[in-house]
Amino acid sequence: MHDLLKRAALPFLALVIALPVSANAQTTKTVPQSQMEMQLSFAPLVKQTAGAVVNVYAEKTVRRQSPFAGDPFFEQFFGQQMPNRSEKQSSLGSGVIVEANGTIVTNNHVVEGADDIKIALSDGREFPCKVVLRDDRVDLAVLKVDTKETFPTLQLGNSDAVEVGDLVLAIGNPFGVGQTVTSGIVSALARNQVVKNEFGFFIQTDASINPGNSGGALMNMKGELIGINTAIFSRGGGSNGIGFAIPANLVKVFLASADAGVKSFERPYVGATFDAVTSEVAEALGLNKARGALIVKVTDGSPAAKAGLKAGQIVSAVDGIPVEHPDALLYRLTTAGLGKSVQLTVVENGREQQIALALDRAPETAPRDQRTIGGRTPFTGAVVENLSPRVADELRMPSESTGVVVSEVTEDSLAARLGFEPKDIIISINGAEVKTTKELAAIADEDPNFWRVEIERDGQRIRQFFR
Repeated sequence: MHDLLKRAALPFLALVIALPVSANAQTTKTVPQSQMEMQLSFAPLVKQTAGAVVNVYAEKTVRRQSPFAGDPFFEQFFGQQMPNRSEKQSSLGSGVIVEANGTIVTNNHVVEGADDIKIALSDGREFPCKVVLRDDRVDLAVLKVDTKETFPTLQLGNSDAVEVGDLVLAIGNPFGVGQTVTSGIVSALARNQVVKNEFGFFIQTDASINPGNSGGALMNMKGELIGINTAIFSRGGGSNGIGFAIPANLVKVFLASADAGVKSFERPYVGATFDAVTSEVAEALGLNKARGALIVKVTDGSPAAKAGLKAGQIVSAVDGIPVEHPDALLYRLTTAGLGKSVQLTVVENGREQQIALALDRAPETAPRDQRTIGGRTPFTGAVVENLSPRVADELRMPSESTGVVVSEVTEDSLAARLGFEPKDIIISINGAEVKTTKELAAIADEDPNFWRVEIERDGQRIRQFFR
């Protein structure tokens, strides 16, 4: 689990389970009115829902390299005595059954790199499962049990209806001690800059969450799943009362992609870059609040350009829902879904206007033409592709990137030994600019005796020479 948050909730908060619940989102909420109300319990709700929360066990094989590897002298005398070794590493997390056929949602970091995954139900039964879809940017993964059995499920709730102060239960397997239920409240919404990935829109809670709770359920008083517990904020590794969960509305979109059988989770392509509205920016633009997403750049021909968005404008709301920061904007566009259109509230020169934005997939403006380079070249073992907004999105690169990119490097290949890495953009070879994979392959076929290669890595130009 990410090294992040939480603290235990007060016992008297258990009262609300018996309060009347209306069918709409405008439920009346009250404080305890009697001693009897103070003695109410979460137990009936836990019995109804806990069976849908499972333990997730992931195991992966890690290769340990000999300390003498790469040294010809020591390999000759000691290499056979200390060969490379493989060992298995295990991780423990939680998951939530969301479909009766055995479809489970958990965190990506719980199962990332795993060779063998199994889940254990609260009744002790265990089942092997496989990964159907995972994405490190949103830290979600969907698992599937291959069985004809019917499983208990948790219904996905509407996380947009969640309010600060709402009572919640967190269910998971902290520290591997067994299924545990903790209670608390929603302490904040739309939290960003919590973990080191591209997703920045979390529900914050003070319900105790600890290592092992990752992928478990954050549940409201209706017994609905409103979030997937994913991170804690902690200095010592334990709960300090600040925990974060991925909202259920994002889980719904991710689950729909998994059910559709796609290979990767795609988010809408906007074709614009955004920045936070700082207090200085707000003052300069005459805004009374430092909130929203400032448009920094718009790519020609992109959906943003076609909609009429321009640099310097501020997006303050999506379909009438305010956005606090660029991460909130991305969340709103993602949960709206591909193929849809949203209404953006855009502020320019102190005036608001409504602009319709179509949410489409990132285009392949240049066919990717994926090629694996072989022969006597420095790129032997590298897979290269033509960059386009879609390829850039898959590789987590800026959408405006162009040229030829290394998308994969085979382990122990010549390209790997020479230091080439995924996301390296090949700029030129022997002074000739490389614009397409076809041009790169043609140069490789010429088999020059001398290679002067220029690449771009993380915005930096690197020149390398090979013979």
